[in-house]
Amino acid sequence: MIIRYTQSRERCAEVLRAALGHIGQHEACCNPVTFSVWYEYAAGMNAGLSQAIDACLRAKARLGDEAMLRLHREHVADPDLDAVQQINTEMQRVMSGVAANASRTGDSAGSFGAQIDKLAVALAQAASGDLPALLSGASAGAQAMKGSTAALVQQIREGQIEIERLRTDLVRARDEVLLDPLTGVLNRRGFDKRLAALVRQPARDGLSHNLVMIDIDHFKRVNDTHGHVIGDQVIRGLAELLRRSVPDGEHCVARYGGEEFALLLPDTAAVEGMRLADAVRKQVGAMKIRDRRTQQVLTQVTISAGVATLAPDDDPINWIARADAALYRSKQAGRNRVMC
Repeated sequence: MIIRYTQSRERCAEVLRAALGHIGQHEACCNPVTFSVWYEYAAGMNAGLSQAIDACLRAKARLGDEAMLRLHREHVADPDLDAVQQINTEMQRVMSGVAANASRTGDSAGSFGAQIDKLAVALAQAASGDLPALLSGASAGAQAMKGSTAALVQQIREGQIEIERLRTDLVRARDEVLLDPLTGVLNRRGFDKRLAALVRQPARDGLSHNLVMIDIDHFKRVNDTHGHVIGDQVIRGLAELLRRSVPDGEHCVARYGGEEFALLLPDTAAVEGMRLADAVRKQVGAMKIRDRRTQQVLTQVTISAGVATLAPDDDPINWIARADAALYRSKQAGRNRVMC
């Protein structure tokens, strides 16, 4: 088990007091999930979590149980260790079966080798009366070894198929930890990993890496007026539109949190990030959310966006902060627009 909390007793007491202060200011129940989120935030030990909570606090949000569960799932909880352990156990079972079969084949080969040695001695002693019996034994041994070898080959083939299946399951389990269950795009954890890798990767000559932060305007009003089912429909619709807008396999879409999304656009011109963000904004403005039963238009939504080009001295936190500041300017200027 990984030990996450290594602070001294005195430091733990300070963090505990700070965490309880945060809990008292918000609506979530004081349970282990809520406590671990606020503890890691107060300790300053989880950069991704701190950024997510700071964004909520800037929006003056009062964080409830649903928000705590999301923050815990995306920034605190470990990957699905049960799935990984199950895959590891099955892998061990497959390899144990191959090893056992190989051992049996080795025993058969050893026995057959002894029979061949006896046959060689008998052939050297041409007059030996044991020759027919030894030849018969060698023939039987050859057949037995052939059968063992064939069984080993089949076992290895089956093992290869099983290992490939387990490898696929392991990749799927790993990927699911990085995906948002509502939209299927990257979640905050997946975004943080991709962003950190991109900061370390030099852009191609004449190009740069661009980050677009996107927020659905007045999303709380959509939830309050039409309910969370329609709200989820809006979020899924925007995610799908964003996914279609970045067909390049190197570009990626992430649900940054709640109604906020992010686009990572490696190796693009700065003007291309602005152009893509504005194209998405126009397409969203044309979207109509309908009642599936009556086809009545329930609401239309708009988005605001901020674009930031990676600067030479940027780290992930600075880059996000600059894109977030551009997004904030978009909202201050009246929403439904893109700022760089």
